[in-house]
Amino acid sequence: MRQRKLMNQINVVPYIDVMLVLLVIFMVTATMLPTGTVDLPSVAKASQVKKPPLEIEVRADNDLSLRDRSNDTPARRVNESELVDALRTAQAADPERPVVIAAAKSVRYESVMKVMDLLQRNNVQKVGLLVQPAAK
Repeated sequence: MRQRKLMNQINVVPYIDVMLVLLVIFMVTATMLPTGTVDLPSVAKASQVKKPPLEIEVRADNDLSLRDRSNDTPARRVNESELVDALRTAQAADPERPVVIAAAKSVRYESVMKVMDLLQRNNVQKVGLLVQPAAK
């Protein structure tokens, strides 16, 4: 009579079956989960600035203009280095002075983000986006 050898291998087929069933369950239930929503503030709830801001206008052709709302001077065209220098000077005199970026709907989002990145890299504080109140 022959003796049988012991097999010391683990049978993984049942584990694979269980994992496939769990995968199918997760795939089915993931489509039923509600998607996340972002509750953005409306224009009517936007806070009003306490001090007149420095306004950066971004045009569709990527030209930049700077306007000082405290003395209602007309906007003057500036390049990036002039813009940063003017903002640093203004915020050195008054660190609480806000800076807002104004852009028309036709301006590409990339252009606005480029200006915001420029201001962030140069440590310009209190930067916001200019919005117009909804017509009543």
